[in-house]
Amino acid sequence: MSRKIAVITARGGSKRIPKKNIKEFCGKPILAYSIKAALESNIFDEVMVSTDSREIAEIAIEYGANVPFMRSDETANDYATTNDVLKEVFSEYEKKGQKFDVAVCIYPTAPFITAEKLREAVALMEQEGVDAVTPVVRFSFPPQRAFVIRDGAIQYQFPENAVKRSQDLEPIYHDCGQFYVMRIENVINGVGPKRAVPYILPETEVQDIDTQEDWEIAEMKYRMMKHD
Repeated sequence: MSRKIAVITARGGSKRIPKKNIKEFCGKPILAYSIKAALESNIFDEVMVSTDSREIAEIAIEYGANVPFMRSDETANDYATTNDVLKEVFSEYEKKGQKFDVAVCIYPTAPFITAEKLREAVALMEQEGVDAVTPVVRFSFPPQRAFVIRDGAIQYQFPENAVKRSQDLEPIYHDCGQFYVMRIENVINGVGPKRAVPYILPETEVQDIDTQEDWEIAEMKYRMMKHD
């Protein structure tokens, strides 16, 4: 049986939305939704939050996550990558004699995550025998028919698709920015997954949250999802 860890990455600094990772979202800190989904999935041996903020750490612990150590200065700056953070986490746990086989990296501003989605995505990786699973969502409008503005005028970016029907164009997807399932050995060895498969989500359950307007749209989508 593989050992699994949920790593919720919640850095303290946020310039566009102050205290974004713990800002109230539909009644509780947005970070709480990621923690709740991970705990309720019942598939993890460890659910932890990697943070450099004492305030975030206190809220994480309040909602049931572990914060066994604080993030280092090297992984808390603006240039640190998610992989840098994960490597630090796995290294610190190894020092404590704990090793894991599978990790799910969860973002702290992902209230649409559910326990069921986490279980399904991890099961998908194991069933398919792949190295990673990435949640994706289909672009609502085909990018192949995008406009660009040049010299003040609009024109098709790809003129060859101007008269093609939308249904005749290949569907294109983008990262949901919610969570990622991965085999830890690939991260430690610094190699990308040889094969990753998609976990497709509906547009109603995906929302980038970078501005206050995004936040309000996300709350509307969340209420709609819960109403269904």
